[in-house]
Amino acid sequence: MNQSAQIMIVDDEPNMIKVLGSLLRREGYEVLEASEGRSALTAMEDNYIDVLVADLRMPGMDGMTLLQKAVEARPDLPVIILTAHGTIDLAVEALKKGAFDFITKPFEWPELRQVISKAVQTAHLSKKEPDYALSAAPASKEALGAFSDLMIIGTSAPMQQIYQVIDKVADTPSTVLITGESGTGKELIARAITARSRWASKTFIKVNCAALPKELLESELFGYEKGAFTGAVTSKPGRFELADGGTLFLDEIGEVSLDMQVKLLRAVQDKEFERVGGLKTLRMETRLITATNIDIKKAVEEGRFRDDLYYRLNVVNIHLPPLRNRKDDVMALSTFFLARFNQKFEKNVGGFSAETESRLAAYNWPGNIRELENFLERAVLFDTDGVVGLDDLPDELSAAGREPGETAARWVDLQTFGLKEAVRAETSRLEKELIFKALDQTRGNVTRAARLLQISRKSLQIKMKELGIREELQK
Repeated sequence: MNQSAQIMIVDDEPNMIKVLGSLLRREGYEVLEASEGRSALTAMEDNYIDVLVADLRMPGMDGMTLLQKAVEARPDLPVIILTAHGTIDLAVEALKKGAFDFITKPFEWPELRQVISKAVQTAHLSKKEPDYALSAAPASKEALGAFSDLMIIGTSAPMQQIYQVIDKVADTPSTVLITGESGTGKELIARAITARSRWASKTFIKVNCAALPKELLESELFGYEKGAFTGAVTSKPGRFELADGGTLFLDEIGEVSLDMQVKLLRAVQDKEFERVGGLKTLRMETRLITATNIDIKKAVEEGRFRDDLYYRLNVVNIHLPPLRNRKDDVMALSTFFLARFNQKFEKNVGGFSAETESRLAAYNWPGNIRELENFLERAVLFDTDGVVGLDDLPDELSAAGREPGETAARWVDLQTFGLKEAVRAETSRLEKELIFKALDQTRGNVTRAARLLQISRKSLQIKMKELGIREELQK
């Protein structure tokens, strides 16, 4: 069974929708259908789509226009284009404009299933590391930092140093390796480097190396020729080829196998490669930026990462400090996210209580910026009094910076609750917290939330009723 995902099919041929919808549902996906681009966009406003599969040629709004509008609304949305053999050039153009991949009609189901599976994995990884560049917070650059126009927030000394490096390296062809823990915003730095460079108006292509099985990564990066392997019914350019003249961002580069590292070294060092199954050597001029959250120096020492490739990639290193090492930026980030989620949920949460600011500053944020963002999203979504106060904090945040002798379970009235009752109450509170988290992540979709929690839909509905969750959601 595949990971839960909601896929939208857009095609003006009813038989194509019927066949493809049936195949996808058999794989365990939820499917939405539309016969043209405008109705697809309308449906996307009311439903969270993980992957969009759209025909290129349709009456009214065609697939190319739908792609552009969908990517504008959701930059992280994988869009797969279906195309006839005569429109391959247009499909390649769609890839340059942000499409995840294209498949030719009549398609081979194993090939399309594989591409959709990759797209779903990419969509799930994007949820884990969200793109913060969705909306701007109404605050000054002095408060948010000199790079706030690029959605990089912070005025602390470590961030000031990073801004200086970005400005120095942006307009040079040098390769850049961005390191740092998960959730620190490495993709934002890659996009900031590009935005301040001569490549700003050129193609920017991202590949998450961790989202692709190692046997597929080569064809994804370098492309393949027709007949190179089963399912290769047409030739297809790779990401290096598509990014020629622009920027290629390889995220999670530390996950690449040693065999693939050899091929990458040649592409980086000599700027040339061959498609899988091809004989013609292709040359490219691509600005390369890579990122990893592993200790890549240790990986080199242990023989898991080639030292020659490491030195080629690490011409310039930008290390993003964890949030616990830049606590001066916590409130600036909090202000930014507060404004963003006020806008998203049409709320008007005015700020933070003094006690909450103290706890936010004291907490170590093991999940870094991503964890802070998730906390603020939930706090704004369920706010009832216009202020983020102590009652809005989860236990780990409530415990941060508390006075000696102050209990983390301060909500328990020990005059009323004995040990068993207190444990039972704590269990219910934890269940409630996890259900809300699952509903947040699935945009309120109970079926997908149940899968995420690994329980049946019926069990989740019963538990939501027991805990009064439906009533809270309706307030």
